[in-house]
Amino acid sequence: MQHCPLCEHTTTHLYHTDKRRAYLQCAACALVFVERQALLAPENEKAIYDLHQNHPEDDGYQRFLSRVINPLLDRLSVPAKGLDFGCGPGPVLASMLRDAGHDVACYDPFYAPQTDVLDAHYDFITCTEAIEHFYWPKVQWQQWLSMLKPGGYLGIMTKLVKDPDAFSRWHYKNDLTHVSFFSRYTFQFLAHQAGLELTFIGNDVILMRKPES
Repeated sequence: MQHCPLCEHTTTHLYHTDKRRAYLQCAACALVFVERQALLAPENEKAIYDLHQNHPEDDGYQRFLSRVINPLLDRLSVPAKGLDFGCGPGPVLASMLRDAGHDVACYDPFYAPQTDVLDAHYDFITCTEAIEHFYWPKVQWQQWLSMLKPGGYLGIMTKLVKDPDAFSRWHYKNDLTHVSFFSRYTFQFLAHQAGLELTFIGNDVILMRKPES
């Protein structure tokens, strides 16, 4: 079996198989992840992302993003410095937060690949519908922890794994760019390990706060 791409635990087991891929689960952090040989090449991955239609003027998409934006705005002082990690081709979330008075940088390995923003420190970091695309989420997780200022917030949106039966019928796994699937337990594991305050909001919003000291 392959080791976990999030916590690097060496004990994993088969969680599910379908016609296209096999999915493993980590015995430590409970991350469900696609076996490594099924990962797409970067050019094939980007070709799927290019099909996404997320426009700034789309009211429905703005309402969708507001599920993570509103809880953050309730907690942030203006102006705060933030990073939208995995912003995609149209950085709608960053625009909405800028309209609220915050200074927001963007990073995306395909659409905003300027890595200088990864050397800065932030009051908040957002990642909406992107963490499930990470091939080696430990890398991004460690980046976030190093970039987040004491007292800063991490806001994540992603659909959560429930159990093997629900997973077998889950449309979310059918997107071939979705390769890392988190559960509440996985985020609890990460928060405990890093000493972060954790709040779940609804079914798919996760807020974490780095202690002041």
